[in-house]
Amino acid sequence: MTLTVSGEPLVAYLLASVRILAWLAVVPPFSGRTVPTMAKVVLGLGLSFAVVPDGDLIPLDTISLLLNVATQVLVGVAMGFVCHLLLAAIAAAGSLVDVFGGFSLAQGFDPLSMNGTTVFGKFHQMLATVLLFVTGGHLIVIGGLLKTFQFLPLGATPDWGSFPDVLLTAFGLFFTTAVQIALPLIAVLFLADLGLALLTKVAPQMQAMAVMFPVKIGLTLLLVGLSFPVLPHAIDRMVDLSTQAMSVLSGAG
Repeated sequence: MTLTVSGEPLVAYLLASVRILAWLAVVPPFSGRTVPTMAKVVLGLGLSFAVVPDGDLIPLDTISLLLNVATQVLVGVAMGFVCHLLLAAIAAAGSLVDVFGGFSLAQGFDPLSMNGTTVFGKFHQMLATVLLFVTGGHLIVIGGLLKTFQFLPLGATPDWGSFPDVLLTAFGLFFTTAVQIALPLIAVLFLADLGLALLTKVAPQMQAMAVMFPVKIGLTLLLVGLSFPVLPHAIDRMVDLSTQAMSVLSGAG
C-alpha cells in the first residue's frame, strides 16, 4: 500500500501548527512546566487539523516559505504575549496583596516557573488557572485563536501597525484589573496600619506593635476570602478581552 500526501496541504498544516505551538509556548497555563512538552506538541498538531486550508495560496519557494514560518512564529508569540498579560492580572493582584499584607517577606522559589514567587501571588495564579478550566474559559481562548486563521490566513502578511496599540491597551488593562481586584484589600490594610500606628502613639503601654503582624495576617486572610466572588467575573472579562485582542491583531477590527 502506497500512502501519498499532497505538498500544499501538508505545508499549510505545518504552518498552522507553527502558529499554534508558538501561542501555546507563551500563554499560561500551557506555557508552564506542569504541561509536558509532548502534550503541547500533540495539542498543537491536533488543533491544526481544525484550521488547515488547502494551501493553494501559500508560496512554496524556499525564501517565501522561510519568511512564512517566521511570520507564523511572530504572530503566535504576539497573540500569546497579549493573552499572557491579560490572564496574569489576577496573579498580579495577589502579589499586590502580598506587598501590603506583609506576606512578601515570605518569598519563595517556584521550581515550575523558575522564578521567585510570593504566597498570594502563587495562590491567585493557581486559583485563576482552576477558574479558567472550570468555567471553560480555556476553550473560548483556544477558539479565539483558531478564528484568527479566518481573518489572517496562512501566507498573508499581518498588519503590525495595530500591535503597539493592542499592547499598550493590554498593559493598561493588566494594571487596571490587578489594582481593581487588590485595591479594596490594600485600602483596608492601610487603614489597619494607620490605626495601629495611632494606637501606638496614643497608648504606648498597650504594645500595639507586638500584635501588628498577627492582626494583619488575620485581616489579610479574611479579606482574601471575601474577594473570592469577584475572581470568576474577572476571569470572564479577561477571557473576552483576550479573544478580542487576538481578533484585532489578526485584522478583524
